[in-house]
Amino acid sequence: MEKIRIKDIAERAGVSVGTVDRVLHNRPNVSKPAREKVEEALKEMNYQPNVYASALAYNKSYVFNMLLPQHESEAYWEEIEQGVKKAIDVRRDFHIDVKLMYYERFNNASFIEKYTECLSSNPNGVIIVPAEIEVTREFTDKLHELQIPFIMLDSYMPDLKPLSFFGQDSFCSGYFAAKMLMLIASNQKEIMLFKQIKDGRVTSKQQVNREVGFRHYMHDHFPNIKITEFCIPFKGTRSEYDSMIKEFFEKHPDVHHCITLNSKAHIIGEYLLRNNIRDIQIMGYDMVAKNAECLRQDSISFLIAQHGYQQGYSCVDTLFKAIVLRKKVQPVNYMPIELLTKENVDFYRRTQL
Repeated sequence: MEKIRIKDIAERAGVSVGTVDRVLHNRPNVSKPAREKVEEALKEMNYQPNVYASALAYNKSYVFNMLLPQHESEAYWEEIEQGVKKAIDVRRDFHIDVKLMYYERFNNASFIEKYTECLSSNPNGVIIVPAEIEVTREFTDKLHELQIPFIMLDSYMPDLKPLSFFGQDSFCSGYFAAKMLMLIASNQKEIMLFKQIKDGRVTSKQQVNREVGFRHYMHDHFPNIKITEFCIPFKGTRSEYDSMIKEFFEKHPDVHHCITLNSKAHIIGEYLLRNNIRDIQIMGYDMVAKNAECLRQDSISFLIAQHGYQQGYSCVDTLFKAIVLRKKVQPVNYMPIELLTKENVDFYRRTQL
């Protein structure tokens, strides 16, 4: 297909090259008749603008802010950060930067402090891992007022009207987890549901929704299997955790299968390996290195991949497409629910996009 030049459009419309340039870039100082002539010529010539070239020509810088929970290494959030960094590198010609802003989970004051800082910097776009819905709504209402587009990650809150969402369907994920666990635990009398808690709660809305799906499946298909919760504090030492795990299994000798709906299955998996316990397994989420090693050594039975890297990359790329290229984007993007075992874990590609 022959390339259409601005000069060709100007000749077709009977206007100057400068007028065509102003129309193409939606700039002022173009009369209505001249704009109509140019638009008609564009239509007749089936002109398709090169949005990438136009964006590069502006030579503008863009800053996106990302609010996410404080975390340790080897976590799901670290996978997301790596995806974000990759997206920045891929789009480096467009001068895009992402500022990571960390808030403390279940601390509304911390979330407010960070979103206030975010708003004061007047970013071009925002990626949000939500806190409680009301305090998150306060933030997103201000973003709407300022016409700053935002993407939600991890937990979907459609009432807040984000530009887009990336994450798993949490209910379906929990339902699926229960179904897979019961492939190997259907003859059990009791299973353990392992949780990390802070102030009596688990650390994300996503995990709450997964548990709803998990319990829904168990209620419908295995109502006679007892689900015993085992809760440990959000921050603790290995020796503290080991003591609590040891006590749990001494009190519950019938438990041979466990599940956690977060990325910390390795806490129990490593305990089982250190103590050479081979008749107990745990199922969990996320292909972080510690989980993968436990999976290879059979203390973890299954892992559900959450594609954190892909989520981080896609959030930045979607803001780029919407803000820089002015393209329409997909509003809801559910990540695939993939089951990893020791046989396929080494073939899993977290970086595949």
